Amino acid sequence: MSDTEATDLDAVLARVRERVVPERDERERLRAVAADLTARAREAIADLPVDADVVQVGSTARGTWVSGDRDIDLFVRFDADLGREQLEEYGLAVGHAVLPNGHEEYAEHPYVKGTHEGFDVDLVPCHDVASAGDLVSAVDRTPFHDAYLSARLDDDLADDVVLAKAFLKGIGAYGSDLRTEGFSGYLTELLVLELGGFVPLVESARSWHPPMEFDPESHAERTFDDPLVVVDPTDPTRNVAAVLSPANLARLQHYARALLAAPRTELFETEVPEPLDAAGVRDHVHRRETTPVAVTFDAPDLVDDQLWPQLRRSLDGIVRGLDAHGFDVLRAQAMVSDDADTAPHGPSPHDISENGSESEDASASGWNDPTRRAALYAELEVAERPAIERHEGPPVAVKNHAESFYESYADDVDTDTYGPFIDGHRYVVERERTFTTVRDYLESDAATDVALGAQVDRAFDERDVLVGDAVATLADEFGGSLREFYEPHP
Repeated sequence: MSDTEATDLDAVLARVRERVVPERDERERLRAVAADLTARAREAIADLPVDADVVQVGSTARGTWVSGDRDIDLFVRFDADLGREQLEEYGLAVGHAVLPNGHEEYAEHPYVKGTHEGFDVDLVPCHDVASAGDLVSAVDRTPFHDAYLSARLDDDLADDVVLAKAFLKGIGAYGSDLRTEGFSGYLTELLVLELGGFVPLVESARSWHPPMEFDPESHAERTFDDPLVVVDPTDPTRNVAAVLSPANLARLQHYARALLAAPRTELFETEVPEPLDAAGVRDHVHRRETTPVAVTFDAPDLVDDQLWPQLRRSLDGIVRGLDAHGFDVLRAQAMVSDDADTAPHGPSPHDISENGSESEDASASGWNDPTRRAALYAELEVAERPAIERHEGPPVAVKNHAESFYESYADDVDTDTYGPFIDGHRYVVERERTFTTVRDYLESDAATDVALGAQVDRAFDERDVLVGDAVATLADEFGGSLREFYEPHP
């Protein structure tokens, strides 16, 4: 990087810091509210027949939150020998005492979520285990993450973590929920700590050749098969980056190069695009001269971290089925209609994964509204096929298989089958095609023979199929996702 480029980057980062690093008044306000909540939790604990303590965790405990985020995470730690049922009972009792207007959500076990003086608060019970290797439940590791980072992040590194989070949010790669499959808060903090700051992180990332591995404490106990490996310094059996998708790793690399080549504040700003309207969808469809298809159904009533893997599995199955029947998929995407449809694919406004847990620790951002719709959307190069298809048999020289193939078709009295005949060195038949239109296939029972997610499989029985211009009617429910589909960018 030249001196001029470095000066430009420094100027950009200085402007971004002014916007994203919380000022003293914001920090003091959050600290006061967190102290009040902690005192309330201790009072509630005093009424229990067991001992426990309360600890604030997460980015707001470590000073690594982006200005404007208003999340406070309190963990109530009970003795490691306390049974699951009692942990839930006592944990919820403390949660409801602290947040009387809160509601229960479910990670690995129930916890209470609510608001207090304008802050979003999670009050989560966990076990007070001796080490992260002695977990009773996955959330038990979170206090260890907090202790590890708090002991190592000074003020400058904490500010660089905030820059990194703002950058990852701006490029749409932040959040370890299973819709986003991006960088968790804990992963971001470990990378900044390991590489020595935000600029060293982007300078390093632009040249990564996956798989990349970082082991902060040099104590890996197993081999990981992921594009990015960051061994958890508190639990060497775990890759903190396990949820990160190859696409989001590549996204970081792309925008790291873009930032270093042409520093600009826009890369740190999250923009919510306007949903695409029906006319816009039709314009794209006509210009591309492809055939879009959509299979829509009621989204199963699952938390998002259970729903999205099932949708992606189902999309993969449908794409394989479409290709197998000759409909040549150009591109495909799973979609869910809800109020957040037009939101960037960053983290939910508040999820416990910010505390350093991966998706199994806190699946999520709440239960799905059962009235939401889901769509498996694909764009096809071919939407109709001829009445017959070519079916190649084995080479004639492969005696047993060749004879079996020949005899199975030679004895076929079906007048719609041509052959068998020899083409080159193998037997070939031309036989009646099962489906000549994509609608016939998607509305048939054969469309459910592919590997669908278990809950999606049941919802698929009540599916609707849209082909061609008819997909424009989806704009009201899926406008944000349709804009993402038809106006893709890194």
